[in-house]
Amino acid sequence: MDSWKYPIGEFEPPAANADAEQRQRWIDELASVPEELRRAIEGLGDEQLDTPYRPGGWTPRQVAHHLADASLNGYMRVKLALTEDAPPIKPFEEAAWAALPDSKLPLAPSLALISGLYERWLTLLRSMSETDYARTFVHPASGPWTLDKALAFFAWHGRHHVAQIVSLRERSGW
Repeated sequence: MDSWKYPIGEFEPPAANADAEQRQRWIDELASVPEELRRAIEGLGDEQLDTPYRPGGWTPRQVAHHLADASLNGYMRVKLALTEDAPPIKPFEEAAWAALPDSKLPLAPSLALISGLYERWLTLLRSMSETDYARTFVHPASGPWTLDKALAFFAWHGRHHVAQIVSLRERSGW
């Protein structure tokens, strides 16, 4: 069941600051998320979109809307870290957000949001310097995060959630 929850494994923070080559790999992974998400949900009907990917887990619909929510938060965290000195960030209650009525909408609004947001986010990430990637924000539960660590997480996070949908499709023969 853990492989259903974490089909690509749990996030493992990088041991040290990344080099330009590693950052580029993470940016490329992040850049692939919108299209991979579209392919993962392509052809699914409402019944399939509303089937939890594991017992007690979210549905593909909720996962897709969550990716929009989490990406908005990630983008804002990067911008805050670039414009303020070690700003504290506010986490969001993911499960509570996934239960709100907008997480039951058709997926088109979140796919459109992700598409536009990623264009801006990736432009920003690609423009950043080595010094920029060393900047931090402070999470109230896990402490300071460099933008290197955050980029590694954002890349993992997108692949993680797309893999949850893909693994459900594979297990269900969809």
